[in-house]
Amino acid sequence: MRHGRLWAEWGVLYLALPLLIAVVLPPGSMFPALFAGTAFGIWLLHRTGGFRWRDLRQGRIEPAAVAVFAVVTMAVALAVSIGTSGDPLRFATANPGFLVLILIFYPILSALPQELVFRVLWYHRYAPILPGGWPGIILNAAVFSLAHLMYWSGIVAVMTFVGGLAFAWAYQRRGSFPMAVVMHALAGQIVFALGLGMFFYSGNVVRPF
Repeated sequence: MRHGRLWAEWGVLYLALPLLIAVVLPPGSMFPALFAGTAFGIWLLHRTGGFRWRDLRQGRIEPAAVAVFAVVTMAVALAVSIGTSGDPLRFATANPGFLVLILIFYPILSALPQELVFRVLWYHRYAPILPGGWPGIILNAAVFSLAHLMYWSGIVAVMTFVGGLAFAWAYQRRGSFPMAVVMHALAGQIVFALGLGMFFYSGNVVRPF
């Protein structure tokens, strides 16, 4: 496949679409457009030469690395929650049933498809045109953070960039898609359990223009 076509695909999926969602589309259209982009990315992955779905089972989950990531994420999320709302358990106590649904479905409906698009597709299809090693991981994390620009939140930008570093490290450096998904799922569950889901709610989006 010619590099020009790869650059065009990469630019549309990872740059143009997030900017369109964040700047142009009304809040009510953000998630349908995001889901459409995710579906397009998964379709591209399926058509990528050399990719096999069964290969995603390869790689082990390293308990120590996951535990350290979870503890650090919880500590940071707790500090941010206390600093912004003063009560990190307010959402959990007010909406226990809804929180349970989030904890159950977030890994399947959010973490898994995002990892397919931002890690598996990224490294399988676009590796020939993108830097490798840590420069590539940093670029991946930056673009992952850009994908969350639609929330127009500095807190979201920092959290997703740091999380993106960890997820890309798990997939690219440790060779483990399962660990990347588990870490992503844990991060989302912790964030929502400690009341930071308000930063990821389209109804709270306030564009700075």
